[in-house]
Amino acid sequence: MAVNTSAETPLPVGEVSRLIGSWIDRLGAVWVEGQITQLSRRPGAGVVFLTLRDPSYDISVGVTCYRQVFDAVADVVSEGARVVVLAKPEWYAPRGQLSLRATEIRPVGVGELLARLEQLKKKLAGEGLFAPDRKKPLPFLPQLVGLVCGRASAAERDVLENARHRWPAVRFEVRNVPVQGVHAVPQVVQAVKELDEHADVDVIVVARGGGSVEDLLPFSDEQLVRAVAACRTPVVSAIGHEPDTPLLDYVADLRASTPTDAAKKVVPDVGEELERVRQLAARARRCVEAYVEREERGLAQALARPSIQDPHRMIDDRADQLDALLARSRRTLGHLLDRADSELTHTHARVVALSPAATLKRGYAVLQQRDGHAVRDPAEVTADEPLRARVAEGEFSVRVDGVDVSRVGE
Repeated sequence: MAVNTSAETPLPVGEVSRLIGSWIDRLGAVWVEGQITQLSRRPGAGVVFLTLRDPSYDISVGVTCYRQVFDAVADVVSEGARVVVLAKPEWYAPRGQLSLRATEIRPVGVGELLARLEQLKKKLAGEGLFAPDRKKPLPFLPQLVGLVCGRASAAERDVLENARHRWPAVRFEVRNVPVQGVHAVPQVVQAVKELDEHADVDVIVVARGGGSVEDLLPFSDEQLVRAVAACRTPVVSAIGHEPDTPLLDYVADLRASTPTDAAKKVVPDVGEELERVRQLAARARRCVEAYVEREERGLAQALARPSIQDPHRMIDDRADQLDALLARSRRTLGHLLDRADSELTHTHARVVALSPAATLKRGYAVLQQRDGHAVRDPAEVTADEPLRARVAEGEFSVRVDGVDVSRVGE
């Protein structure tokens, strides 16, 4: 399609349209999946016009087919149905419009949808989007609850009425959006992002009533699942009834079986909380009373002890014991002294009896030379040697008359 043009040699619109058409004519047929949003079957017309839309990305493309092609599936295909078409791109030059010429249309059955959802579920689970450790806890008492639901829907009424019945002071930031059809996914995603960015919103509830598998498909859309996974605010999924499990249930921080159940799980019941407070207060009172009673019994037992009732009794007992010990020690010491005195007397008597003075008193005398040396042997003295004789009452001088060296007993 490359052509040489300039501001001086531009191409006419018709030529540009013709060139685009010639390039598109060279494209082959492709299989395309989407959701029918508009269907035009004019009576007597040989061509059927319909619009095929991608609900995840809010993109549409026109499709035409011959009547006999559509009549083959007319009984099972209508607006809102998901289909797969084999079509070749066409360019309508007069209007500069691109469309697809379908040669075959196949409805997407529930079984096939469920199989695709199962594949998407495994893919997202493999990325860790459903991991339990990613779940954020819900606040005990949210001040502002974000609610994404259909306008004037039963789901909105159930959440608001039940939540306000449980906690009248709770406030809601509501975003009414389509909850099924081709416009549901982008608007639900936008509402969730807006509430997540709201500084005062503590928790987000995405609610919808029950429906068929096709009706709940927007809440299994990959774009919505990733948007919820990226939220910083806790998200509660309340889609359909108990058996319904769209992929939103797996990525949300909490799954509620119904919108009413969501209101019960998000907002505490004021009556239950008051009763819990009453029970806790009664329990605390019983604990305090039991503690006081236990301490009073301990105090009474302590006061009943003899040492507390008669604090001087121990001192008196110890004083008596001390007196007894003193008396005992005196007696013991007296006995020791008496025995020692008796022994001393006997020893003194023996010493006196065996002392030299006693010997002298019996008439003996001790002869001493001038140097004080006692004479024990006649050979120790000489004739005329002066000696000193010591007797019991004193001493006197004597002189050796003669020396007889004969020994006694010889």
